[in-house]
Amino acid sequence: MSTVLLRLKDACVRFGGKPVFEGLTAQICDGDRICLVGRNGCGKSTLLKALAQIYELDDGEYFLLSSQNLVYLEQDKKYPEDITTSALLESYGALPHEARAILDKLGIAADITLSNASGGQKRRFALAESLVKKPDILLLDEPTNHLDLPSIQWLEEYLAKFKGAVVVISHDRRFLEKVSNTTWWLDRGILHTNKKGFSTFDEWSSMLMEEEERRLEKLNTRLRLETDWLHYGVTARRKRNQGRLQRLQELRSERRHMMQNKTRSIDVNPINLPRGSKIIIEAKDIEKAYGDRKVVQPFSCRILHQDKIGIIGPNGAGKSTLVKMLVGELKPDVGNVKHGTTLKVTYIDQMRSGLNPTDTLWQTLCPEGGDQVWVGNETKHVVGYLKEFLFDENQIRGQVSILSGGEKNRLLLAKALANPGNLLVLDEPTNDLDMDTLDLLVECLQQYNGTLIVVSHDRDFLDRTVTSTYVVSETGEVQEYVGGYSDIEHYLKAASKASIKEKPKAAQTEKISAPPKRLSYNLKREWEELPKAIKALEKRIEELSTHLEDVTLYEKNPHQFAALSEELQECQEGLDAAETRWLELEMMAEKIQK
Repeated sequence: MSTVLLRLKDACVRFGGKPVFEGLTAQICDGDRICLVGRNGCGKSTLLKALAQIYELDDGEYFLLSSQNLVYLEQDKKYPEDITTSALLESYGALPHEARAILDKLGIAADITLSNASGGQKRRFALAESLVKKPDILLLDEPTNHLDLPSIQWLEEYLAKFKGAVVVISHDRRFLEKVSNTTWWLDRGILHTNKKGFSTFDEWSSMLMEEEERRLEKLNTRLRLETDWLHYGVTARRKRNQGRLQRLQELRSERRHMMQNKTRSIDVNPINLPRGSKIIIEAKDIEKAYGDRKVVQPFSCRILHQDKIGIIGPNGAGKSTLVKMLVGELKPDVGNVKHGTTLKVTYIDQMRSGLNPTDTLWQTLCPEGGDQVWVGNETKHVVGYLKEFLFDENQIRGQVSILSGGEKNRLLLAKALANPGNLLVLDEPTNDLDMDTLDLLVECLQQYNGTLIVVSHDRDFLDRTVTSTYVVSETGEVQEYVGGYSDIEHYLKAASKASIKEKPKAAQTEKISAPPKRLSYNLKREWEELPKAIKALEKRIEELSTHLEDVTLYEKNPHQFAALSEELQECQEGLDAAETRWLELEMMAEKIQK
């Protein structure tokens, strides 16, 4: 039986006499990997601080097993500024090699002082400090903010081996799926507990919301309105996204076919973009260096109307530099970039510039006065439009300066998405957003009919929004893959398996073999059989899509709907992997024929 390490019973925390939560009961046991989720402002961070005894309970009981070392990840802790990061970690008990290893994995130089560190580096250092203190209970509030993908993956592996208990708040769905075995959902002051990881959250939360809606049907209209955002803002959105995800797969397929002739067309055709061209950006052999360091190696691409491009890579690898060259904010050292005519770019950078802190939310959306916002080709009342971005009516006449970081991000997105032009560029748009806002952002981007370039480390977000991904390495090399992050993983696994199959033959000799004159028997057979597999998958996807178009299926048989949806996703992933593998073999065959 698991040992209870920490328990709250009938806990209440109030601010200004108003309870953030009350009557809340929760416990942490050894081996728990708890993800704490809920909307921004619902009290997640308050609950975490109550667990850490940073906030004292106004009512209720607090129990912590006396032998337990509890560590809370502080976001804005003050540190001595005249000591190096490695020495500071050693002062917390880390061995020298351990301190340097953790700093390296989190992308922090071991010989700098925190007086010279950026805000992001300080937050990463706070995470390093939390890990070296050898906690029995580790409380983490948004630990993946300001981490690049390699650092996030390292943290996932670290927590998988961690012997203590963990409670983590994060907006990164893939991270939560990897690290959690229990889910806490804080919703309007009530803590719901599910003894399963975050991968089951959508189904579980939808079930709870449907049960609540049935109960509310027996109450009056005023109470029912309190949960409108639940049913119409979340459950319905998930149903609508089935069709949009199908459209995303179609766009990825179009991108894959276009890429088959990408290199040849860029090498042969001059950069000439006539009026009305579908081409938004065409870059040819662009490079950028700072001193002796090549930030972007020679790179060519052609971005078309309605392409959705994701960009990933380690911190400092040159992602923002690449984006700025593509949109014309930065001139490449070598090569050139050509834009389609009438290009209108909306660019949201990591600094979230573009908000006046003394303006009200109303003024931010209606700077010239009035109460109407142009959204695409129609107008919406400013209050109604801001409600779509989860703002309360009593916030709309308040100043921007009193908003939280997540709320400011949400307001900036509302402003940008009202009239984003034909090229929307988002640099780390998911930072500080809760999951409901992330779902809303995904929905807006899926409906957006222009071209998107997004820099992000959020793997689930990329999977749901982009048609193609540019991977930028630390050496400045840029490689394009069709699809989102999961598609890259499938491609690399398939390539690795193919490499392992061929490796024993190559290992028998130390000489560099000449290129093969023909495909091996196994590769040729795989190449010939793949079209049949692709055709079968396409047929099954069509059958499943037809079944799921039945709007009554979900109500009649939700389990069958879930099973068919899961099978559809598996078939689509299998189709992407099969098409990518066929393209790889096709290119190998073409090289041999030459």
